[in-house]
Amino acid sequence: MHSLTQDIRFSLRQLRKSPGFALTAILTLALGVGANVIVFGVLNSLVLRPLSIPQPHNVYQVSRKNAGWDTQSYPDYIDFRDKNTTFSGLAAYSFEGAGVTIPASASQQATILQSWGFNASGNYFDTLGIQPVLGRFFHSSDEHGPGSAPFVVVSYGFWHTHLNGNPNAIGAVIELNKHPYTLIGVAPASFHGTELVWWPEFWVPMVNEIDLEGSDFLSVRNDHQIYIIGRLKPGITSTQATENLSAIARQLAKIHPEDADLDARLVRPGLLGDGFGAPTRAFVSGIMLMALLVLIAACANLASIFAARAADRGREMAIRLAIGSSRWNMIRQLLTESIIVALLGGAVGTLIAAFLLRLLSQWQPIVQVPIHVIVAPDPVVYAVALLLSLASGILFGLLPARQIWKIDAAQAMKTGPAAVAVFRRLTLRDILLATQITICTLLVTASLVALRGMAHSLHANFGFNPDNVTLLDSDTGMAGYSDDQSVALEKRMIEQAQQIPGVLSVSMINDVPLGLNSADSFVYRPDTTDFRESNGVIDAQYYSAAPGYFQTAQTRLLEGRDFTWHDDKNSPNVAIVNATFAHKFFGNKSAIGQHFRRTDKTLYEIIGVVEDGKYFILAEDPKAAMFFPLSQATHSDFTLVVRSQMLRTQIAPSLQRLIAQIDPSLPYHINSWNQGMQFALFPARAATAALGIMGLLAAMLAVTGIFGMASYSVTKRMKELGIRIALGAQPVQLMRAALARPVYLLVGGSIAGLVLGVLISGVLSHIVYQATPHDPVVLGGVVLTMLLLGMLATFVPARRAQNVDPARLLREE
Repeated sequence: MHSLTQDIRFSLRQLRKSPGFALTAILTLALGVGANVIVFGVLNSLVLRPLSIPQPHNVYQVSRKNAGWDTQSYPDYIDFRDKNTTFSGLAAYSFEGAGVTIPASASQQATILQSWGFNASGNYFDTLGIQPVLGRFFHSSDEHGPGSAPFVVVSYGFWHTHLNGNPNAIGAVIELNKHPYTLIGVAPASFHGTELVWWPEFWVPMVNEIDLEGSDFLSVRNDHQIYIIGRLKPGITSTQATENLSAIARQLAKIHPEDADLDARLVRPGLLGDGFGAPTRAFVSGIMLMALLVLIAACANLASIFAARAADRGREMAIRLAIGSSRWNMIRQLLTESIIVALLGGAVGTLIAAFLLRLLSQWQPIVQVPIHVIVAPDPVVYAVALLLSLASGILFGLLPARQIWKIDAAQAMKTGPAAVAVFRRLTLRDILLATQITICTLLVTASLVALRGMAHSLHANFGFNPDNVTLLDSDTGMAGYSDDQSVALEKRMIEQAQQIPGVLSVSMINDVPLGLNSADSFVYRPDTTDFRESNGVIDAQYYSAAPGYFQTAQTRLLEGRDFTWHDDKNSPNVAIVNATFAHKFFGNKSAIGQHFRRTDKTLYEIIGVVEDGKYFILAEDPKAAMFFPLSQATHSDFTLVVRSQMLRTQIAPSLQRLIAQIDPSLPYHINSWNQGMQFALFPARAATAALGIMGLLAAMLAVTGIFGMASYSVTKRMKELGIRIALGAQPVQLMRAALARPVYLLVGGSIAGLVLGVLISGVLSHIVYQATPHDPVVLGGVVLTMLLLGMLATFVPARRAQNVDPARLLREE
């Protein structure tokens, strides 16, 4: 311990004597550790950390074997719940948006707000093992058929914010979509539902869903819109539970034709099933790998700096050896110095990362929905930061320590040409710098691929034109309207919006393409009698649109006619399909006048064909889509689509006045269409931001690495350069002698990194639309970036080499 204390004091003195070196080393490592702490914080929150419920490790979600098929029907859930022998409880839930009216008796004044929550089975809280902080939860014993349990449980945040944390609020009547619900309980502050990023504000019994949605899915076996989550019995494995549920599915298939393709697979809950969870886990893991590459590049940089520093201290080491010091003592002292630098750099990086993670936790990417990514660092994150710091310190401390074993005390104390011979062969510092540049070029390539893809995304052909379009989202069901009343109100809203000065065209659709909501359905031939999923011809997105929608959205009508208000419930059922639908279903024949059926067995006639578009995500392959008249469809949610010459901020007051005149109790949200695509663009933007930051960090590390090598090269060869100048060397020859090695390493590392970047960046095309590493702009951008980085890094050393004074150097010699 006495020797260790001496090593620490000596190391601190050495760092204090070289503040530039110490600051460079600490900041370099802070970049690497900080990036890893941030990414690991996200990884820990979304992938590693379980749900905030008791004993979360034996809780699973029941999904389907096909990727992305994560929802089930309510009748299938009942059969799974009642017939399985491996779960102690199976619960169901689905997402629900509602207009919430809080009476004056429960708050200071009556409040109407648009809120999101869960429809949940009666055993939801019991299965999860959650206890209320106030009042009680609903249970299976409260359910006695449809509409039998008008109860609501609110989140702790909702209770605290909208009910002022009033304990007497229990028993108050709160209206959801104009239907009365009795508030019976408040969930604990630590419980945010069974999804990691979606925080519900209320829970209502699923048997009351017809009041909120206006439709009945409780008895429809092929209506898949609920999630199933369950807790395994003690001693039961996930494999045994899967086999048990699969056996039940096979039994149901024999009884119900709709269940012919029913199967089961258990996945970890929390990320909207495996369809969203698997890509999220893969993406975050990939970013974690890139963050580790940044750390490796930082360690290579520091190892090179420490190796150069150890070489500069060669005479000091030789003298210490000559007077009796052991090589182990000197290695220990170098390791102590590197670990001190690592801990200081890790501390700085962790503090910065903790601050940024807290900012990220407060960020709400989509304003109108309760999406929160809580990534506040916990002890696990801090422990990882400490381990990364220690590992980094040992790594870049051990690599230069190998020089200690090769020191020849007699030779090291001499001066002369021998000290320059090292530049004539490949050294460890060369390998470290080449590795660092390769990694940095790889990350720069990936970031430029993502940035270029994002630029393409914002100017891609969506099948509609979102520019100069304002959206007003609402839901007539939240204000208690029936279907017939909704159509009349929507028609009146369109007519009045057309009178607003500056408005070019107005229409309406239930959900805009690339919006928050999306629905699909299997499509069958008109003569189909067996409507199991395997008999469907295609799976198509579907929408309900008012007349004039395609004109307002600037979606080209390729064939046929648009809807009219005469296409109502008293007229034959009609539809407009896109080009992919028409081609997949009818081949090269005209689709006009042809017929098809949906899962509800209704026969539809095709009256028009429109161009293809993007409907769910930008990176999707051409997808079939069908549109139905708004006045023939059952719906409550709608989006008023207004194309005008004004900005959203300019037209919003007029739309607000319009809602106030028609029905002030109608909840609504006004956005531009470009803002309305936030959900669809979020994965691409997140990937672009993450990779852009990694590329920036890599560029900074590349500059410091090249600068360090070039500066060291010039410093160690100053006398040689002075002699060359005295003998008449030209500036170009001087630059070649002084900077050839760093430049060769830059070129070689850049080529290797660019090749690796092209090979690896292909995976980005699955996240960022039209991202490709083969884009000439990307390749040229990488070359130009590395060239500029090289010029920036070598500028100061080159000036030093050109300003060498041979007379002064020879006098010193």
